[in-house]
Amino acid sequence: MVLTINGAPVRIDFDTILIWVLVGLVAGFLASHLALGHGLGVIGDTVVGILGAIIGGFLAAVFHFSIALVGHPIISAMIIAFIGAALLLIVVRLFSGGARRRAY
Repeated sequence: MVLTINGAPVRIDFDTILIWVLVGLVAGFLASHLALGHGLGVIGDTVVGILGAIIGGFLAAVFHFSIALVGHPIISAMIIAFIGAALLLIVVRLFSGGARRRAY
């Protein structure tokens, strides 16, 4: 499937989805351990990382902020996703009312 974003074609195939999941997993894992002090599980970390990538990409576009490591676009994407996921988890933690629900 081919989508266009601002005139640039974006192909969605198995490889692209796999990269999204891997970037989301790494970014979500790091952000959950930083913001919460514990992980959310494989699926939770992946979802948080993918949502963080969307939020981080949106904020980077709004504030004209970009991170570019020459030859390493996946690492650049992981950094933006990590920033977005950390912000997402910090905001969720702020609005959660301070109640700690931890399974022992």
